[in-house]
Amino acid sequence: MQTQLEIKVEQQEGSARILKIFLGDEFVLYGKTKIAHWNVEDSGLHEKHKFFEEQYEHLDEIMDSVADRIRALGHYTPFTVERLLEYSFLTEQEWWKNDAADFIKDLLFDHESIIIRLGQNINIFSDNLNDIETSDFIAGLKETHEKMAGMLRAHLK
Repeated sequence: MQTQLEIKVEQQEGSARILKIFLGDEFVLYGKTKIAHWNVEDSGLHEKHKFFEEQYEHLDEIMDSVADRIRALGHYTPFTVERLLEYSFLTEQEWWKNDAADFIKDLLFDHESIIIRLGQNINIFSDNLNDIETSDFIAGLKETHEKMAGMLRAHLK
């Protein structure tokens, strides 16, 4: 799809390629958060159940915004779940306990991993790819993940 953006086609492709990695990460994190919501068994079950629900609903909105940015750059998101998972840096693991603290620690680790990679890419978008809009978008996404990570940390206390 042809776009009328101020950045070159090659730069649009570079931005879309990096965004697909973040979309894969968001997808895996969404799934892991949903699984925590389904399986948590803990004191304060209702509170934790609702907390994980709020988190995965927010991640769903994030996935949509990343996908929208990829489409705005004139590219498509991956067409299969398998392909989407290939882009992700995050890993899934089998949880042996349905303890909220274990779920939270794992999800927090993933948010922090995403925060680091988002921060590493802000200047790549602006400086290397001349894509200020995506750089700003990624900076906002980093801030959102920092807030979500802060909420996870608060639930560990």
